[in-house]
Amino acid sequence: MHALSTLGAQVIGVRRAHELDDVDALVIPGGESTTMDKLVRAFDLQEPLRKRIADGMPVYGSCAGMIMLADRIADARPDQDTLGGLDITVRRNAFGRQVDSFEEDLHIPRIAGQTTAPEGHAQTFKAVFIRAPWVEQMGAGIEVLATVETGPARGRVVAIQQGNLLATSFHPEVTGDHRIHGYFMQMVRTALR
Repeated sequence: MHALSTLGAQVIGVRRAHELDDVDALVIPGGESTTMDKLVRAFDLQEPLRKRIADGMPVYGSCAGMIMLADRIADARPDQDTLGGLDITVRRNAFGRQVDSFEEDLHIPRIAGQTTAPEGHAQTFKAVFIRAPWVEQMGAGIEVLATVETGPARGRVVAIQQGNLLATSFHPEVTGDHRIHGYFMQMVRTALR
């Protein structure tokens, strides 16, 4: 909420189905995807969210939000469900446990050169991966925005877009670099035209 507010967006929390009527777009943050799934169902948000997503509402999911937007989960718990919308298969905790969290500078051409880039990072984005998923399979309509560039996970897809849906494996909100959120706000403005 802070990142979007800093960029001038009017931001509200959505915890009930009727609150969805008051928003033009949605951000599904990081967290624990199985817990998020249970809460979405407990608060009768699953079907209203699925409908808004299917109707074209712009949605950005980071980390667990990516999992919630995926059509398929490679290692889902038997009772785990998603909201869907992205024609992808993700793997939860793909990079390892909490102690395996890491940072990496990624090249994301869609946001490179934005004037809000931190000094020294105009062409890269410092991505923070915390028990992050990665994309294992994608449908034809998925645009890859970024992949891991080093180490054993080199080439793994970690940022994607499909129409009005944007997802990252990493947590841009913890870096102070708001270019991903700014890009999402541009997507929202375009969708509202």
